[in-house]
Amino acid sequence: MGDEFQTADLRCFTSTVRAGSITRAAAALGLSQPAVSQRIQRLERAAGERLLIRDPTGVRPTPAGETLLAYAERMLTLHDEARSALGGQGEPATGRRTIGLLEDLAVTTLPATLADYAALHPRIELEVVVTSAARLRRMAEQGRLDLVFGDPSVMPSVRWRRRTPLCWAAAPGLDLAADPLPLVLFSPPCSWRQPVLDALSRHGREWRVAFQSTSLPAVQAAISAGLGLGALLPDNLPVTAGRVTGHLPPAPAVDIVIARRPGTDGDSALNTLERLLQRAAGV
Repeated sequence: MGDEFQTADLRCFTSTVRAGSITRAAAALGLSQPAVSQRIQRLERAAGERLLIRDPTGVRPTPAGETLLAYAERMLTLHDEARSALGGQGEPATGRRTIGLLEDLAVTTLPATLADYAALHPRIELEVVVTSAARLRRMAEQGRLDLVFGDPSVMPSVRWRRRTPLCWAAAPGLDLAADPLPLVLFSPPCSWRQPVLDALSRHGREWRVAFQSTSLPAVQAAISAGLGLGALLPDNLPVTAGRVTGHLPPAPAVDIVIARRPGTDGDSALNTLERLLQRAAGV
């Protein structure tokens, strides 16, 4: 292991991984391409490991780079929080930031994140749109969203991705041997719906849609009422329904992402929010 990690080097590294290109990262950071390359090389010397693989299509992290990336994001979050708490970031960020969340994630990650964010950026007006992926996609296409946390189909500029397993949920009296098996699903278009159906079909189970809705509370209520089997994030299981661990194939995993409007890498308020959402998601 070499020298200590420098914050500026870590920031260049994380920006390069997000952008997939040293050139794009340099533009976002307001630096020259050679400056970003030199800082990444210095970071690699400090780590004693090669962190990026460069090829004609851009750059991607090595296994060591993947490991460092998770720590770098946390270190930068703490650094920025400390700077903000001490008033070391110059003029505080102002204006409105609009973010889009799927209801599934808003229920579990939003409350603590909003409290922390308000303390760090008290002069930001934060507008949170909680709705379906289809509506978020339309808003993103209209340039009305700065950041999206949730469905990868909403924005193409994905900066962070996590594979998260769903779990089967059912009321205690539901007959899991029923043929066809009644299901409670989110209404289309929903990118999590098809993996659920495919998991059952591959296992040879016949199914029918007994209930569907775009609303998380409605889906939870239908599962609790015994209308059918559902697949939810573990934190969204209804209190009156249980996790089903037998009689079924493993529930599928789904992609949860953070995507941002292009050209916002230098926005400190969005950078803070992105890192807080990652922390809330358990990164």
